[in-house]
Amino acid sequence: MGFREKFFRKKQHNTEAAHTGDDFVSMDEALIQKEENSSTEDVSIVKEEPLEEEHAQLEDAVNEKTADSGNHRAGDVADETAGGEELPKEPGTDAREDASNPEKKGFFARLKVGLAKTRANIVRGIDSLFNGFSAIDDDFYEELEEILIMGDIGVNATMEIVARLKSQVKEQHIKEPRECKQLLIEGIKEQMRVDETAYDFEKKQSVIMVIGVNGVGKTTSVGKLAGKLKENGRKVLIAAADTFRAAAGDQLAEWAKRADVPMVGGNEGADPASVVYDAVNAAKARGVDVLLIDTAGRLHNKKNLMDELRKMNRIIDREFPNAHRENLIVLDGTTGQNALVQAREFGTVADLTGIILTKMDGTAKGGIAVAIQSELHVPVKYIGVGETIDDLQKFNSDEFVNALFDVRVENADVPQ
Repeated sequence: MGFREKFFRKKQHNTEAAHTGDDFVSMDEALIQKEENSSTEDVSIVKEEPLEEEHAQLEDAVNEKTADSGNHRAGDVADETAGGEELPKEPGTDAREDASNPEKKGFFARLKVGLAKTRANIVRGIDSLFNGFSAIDDDFYEELEEILIMGDIGVNATMEIVARLKSQVKEQHIKEPRECKQLLIEGIKEQMRVDETAYDFEKKQSVIMVIGVNGVGKTTSVGKLAGKLKENGRKVLIAAADTFRAAAGDQLAEWAKRADVPMVGGNEGADPASVVYDAVNAAKARGVDVLLIDTAGRLHNKKNLMDELRKMNRIIDREFPNAHRENLIVLDGTTGQNALVQAREFGTVADLTGIILTKMDGTAKGGIAVAIQSELHVPVKYIGVGETIDDLQKFNSDEFVNALFDVRVENADVPQ
């Protein structure tokens, strides 16, 4: 029995995702039995509480998990808030941010270093496969499928990649496995390519709502994105609609100051929808190009909290009907298939238009970027590999796959 048949036979008996304590383990990870103990914010469904009390309970749980986890990812900021978001560093405190530092690494170089663990999981197996097989046969393709799935690329994405490779091998009459490697790399690039229209919101009057679970980097991403848009000449306004997490407004205010953009906020515990209402009307009155809305972290299996997102979306639709709408979900690249589960569930309450993939500076699960785009048909628009504004960049499929497969290219770090 081939790998694919064994995989799907197991899959028939695992229609529900597995739960272990407070950590949510997806079906795919349970099947391939390779899940590391990643620190995710997903927990099992509990009895619904009033909105403010539910947020308080959620915050306590996050604080407890944060306090218990002693091993932080390399490159994380040591001083974190309760939601797991890093505070902005002052200019000049990071070698990567100091333009005068001769050792400064470009974004591609940092991405390549960040994907080293993922590369070890995938590329070594692929190199062994292409160099170890003498013929391209069913065993060759099954082994390739297993390597890609074990690398968190996902079942659907793997099947599409392998099907495309089979077709190209047949059309080009390729006989040697080693000749397939470049075809595989180009196929993954093509599958992940982001259409230029995906960034139309940067040129239009837009409202961007940033959503996701606690600790993935929402507030940080809002600040970085505001800085990037401001650098491009856009008039930006930030809305601090995370009124539940302790010090969330203060943290976002620091990022707003860093990016040199104004911010509209509310008192701690205020109704987030009222903050959104005030921000939308302020954006219209001031002629703002882009309104960025930071939202409270919420779990995808919390009905009350997800309903809150619907309410905010209705307010934007009613008060600013002509604005271009973007709903960007921030996902932690270190959580692997759990990130895919989160995106799928958030997609039921918000029309997801793009993904910001964070914490890619040291993850062994970078292949999830391929899986998410294939499974959900939602493009990865931005990718983050560090703490500074410049560490958030538009997603480039060629750069990502080159970094993943250690492809050496000239002028890889020419600024975008």
